[in-house]
Amino acid sequence: MIGNQSDRQTCQAVSHGRSELVLDIERVLDLTTRQTVRAEFRFDPDAPWVVSVELAIEGGPCVLWRISRDLLHQGLYSVSGFGDVQLWPSYPADRATARLQLTSRDTAALFELPVPPLAEWLADTYEVVPAEAELDETDWDAATADLLQEPQAHCD
Repeated sequence: MIGNQSDRQTCQAVSHGRSELVLDIERVLDLTTRQTVRAEFRFDPDAPWVVSVELAIEGGPCVLWRISRDLLHQGLYSVSGFGDVQLWPSYPADRATARLQLTSRDTAALFELPVPPLAEWLADTYEVVPAEAELDETDWDAATADLLQEPQAHCD
């Protein structure tokens, strides 16, 4: 993240309903150019293995990605993922960050995320639904329908 720029962080408490974390993250365009992007991370206990991440540029389009909760958690501390979604830690001198690379067809985007708020939020989601209990009450018909449904972005 750039210098003294403060991150906007909003977190709604994780409860039996959906949970959301809103962060201003940075898209890395080149060595010296960054673009602020609003990232909304959403967790639904009814589908605990996935986190929906909505990325929106002010005045621009928004994109919705569904990313494994375990991939996000592991990627804050070590290299995680392959293919379309990859996450790995990056430790600049002033703060702990992670790099998220998203690839779709011929396009790739690299983002820098602050680790502390995301790690805390993910830990809260694991309090609600522990990793070993993710599949305990899965409605496989609903889960399959959800995966096959076109993602709906909720940009303002």
